[in-house]
Amino acid sequence: MGGHVDGFAEEAARARRALVREIEAYGALRDPAWRAAFSEVPRHLFVPSYYVSGTGGHERLRSGHPDPARRARWLRGAYRDEPLATRVRDGELVSSSSQPSLMAEMLEALDVRDGQDVLEIGAGTGYNAALLSHRLGAEHVTTVDLDEEITESARTHLAAVGYKPTVITGDGARGCPDRAPFDRIIATCTLPSIPYAWLTQCRPGALVLTPLSTGLVLLRVRDAAHAEGRFLATPAYFVALRGGNARFPRARPMGLPRPAYEDDRFRFLFTLAAESLDAREALALWQREGRPERERFGVTVSEGRQWAWLDDPEGPYAWPLPSG
Repeated sequence: MGGHVDGFAEEAARARRALVREIEAYGALRDPAWRAAFSEVPRHLFVPSYYVSGTGGHERLRSGHPDPARRARWLRGAYRDEPLATRVRDGELVSSSSQPSLMAEMLEALDVRDGQDVLEIGAGTGYNAALLSHRLGAEHVTTVDLDEEITESARTHLAAVGYKPTVITGDGARGCPDRAPFDRIIATCTLPSIPYAWLTQCRPGALVLTPLSTGLVLLRVRDAAHAEGRFLATPAYFVALRGGNARFPRARPMGLPRPAYEDDRFRFLFTLAAESLDAREALALWQREGRPERERFGVTVSEGRQWAWLDDPEGPYAWPLPSG
């Protein structure tokens, strides 16, 4: 029995090393502290089961399957650089483990320092909170999720690998005032706008990194009423926030050419400017401005209002975001 356990541990360690090499080849994990976190935190313990798409619908892979070949397939999948669907209800994805290379890029962009306090919105499997706990110490990490089943599962996974960050069941759009103030806020779910509650729970100079539209915006918080920043270059698709601040991207409207809508950069603009531009206006702007990349866009939050913009917060191209 011991040989089997040792063999499994060795196989998992090899798979983890291979994943780290793949993430490095992607261009992330330049910070040795994050490289150590991804090298040492066992992702497979956070995804004891997950779903893969097949011809017959969703197929569930799990660690406890009696067939050794199925268990081996589960382990290999746990260390692929891919997102994993971990909870599906009534055919709808409600929770997942994000693509590790994207997680690494986000964590490095968060630019944490020793002793800083981080709030994570969207507990997921607990894996991201474990990486943060490895880097900062669990006492500096708080993670929030609306779903009690998700938070309980994340708490169990975290404890199994020796981490005990604060895990809260609640609406992520409201933050976690009892644990504030925070130096960093990172969200792992898509939002339509920046919740104002987050800014009130940040220390001056804090960073907020959140999915918005189909991108990732990194904001510097000046004070409880002001924040501003630009989008990262990378695309990002996350499960939508559930709760009071949730909204889903628009479907492709009639009359919009499929090649345009299927262009990732156009869909980013089309969703970002949803409050202001119809499809043709968005398409004309996108073509006129040379099909702009995500990093040309930004977001400003100021005195109870917020807007997205192209190139310049005070320039001609700006669109209000929904109330946060």
